[in-house]
Amino acid sequence: MALVPYVENSLPVLSKLHSSSAEFRFVDRDLRLAQDWKRLGVAAVVWDAAVVLCMYLELGQVDLKEKEVIELGAGTGLVGIVAALMGARATITDREPALDFLSSNVKANLPADSPGSAVVSELSWGEGLDRYPAGGFDLVLGADIIYLEDTFGPLLRTLEHLCSESTLILLACKIRYQRDSDFLSLLGQRFGIREVHYDKERDIHVYKAWKLSPVKDL
Repeated sequence: MALVPYVENSLPVLSKLHSSSAEFRFVDRDLRLAQDWKRLGVAAVVWDAAVVLCMYLELGQVDLKEKEVIELGAGTGLVGIVAALMGARATITDREPALDFLSSNVKANLPADSPGSAVVSELSWGEGLDRYPAGGFDLVLGADIIYLEDTFGPLLRTLEHLCSESTLILLACKIRYQRDSDFLSLLGQRFGIREVHYDKERDIHVYKAWKLSPVKDL
């Protein structure tokens, strides 16, 4: 599962990623997310894109109350947890090796009196999509999920399956390489897309995307 190898003497700038937990305050609640870089690599640390996406959600630009929301590649689950705290019915997904870890974070940070709810579910992009309702979500969330070129095709197929013409997609990412821009170009061939937020301090972009209506013959 670890896509980035664990190195005991890593660069100082990465030291916060090797911490066993990360603490945040969103939706007037203190959240404590367990991290496990050594066991699960990139899937088990809180990246800046997740933090910025949560900050964007708190701006209130998107109505989450009682909405069907799915988070892709959730990792620690921070984004999905915040969505649920804001009233969403959240489906928080990742690959099978990360699910126990993800479930623990959700259980630890989503109180019984939360206005929304959350379930943790396995989703490997492009596989077993029939387990999820086609076009059945109001909002699809993804934070730092476009860094591996081999996943671009399966991710696009997954987005096309999950989205109806009324579904909104929010993707938060850092543009590190040309391939990241290439994915956005591919996404733009099938979806409308525009940048809605930029966090200069963290160099994180937030993009909104929506399914394009099919062109009808005249």
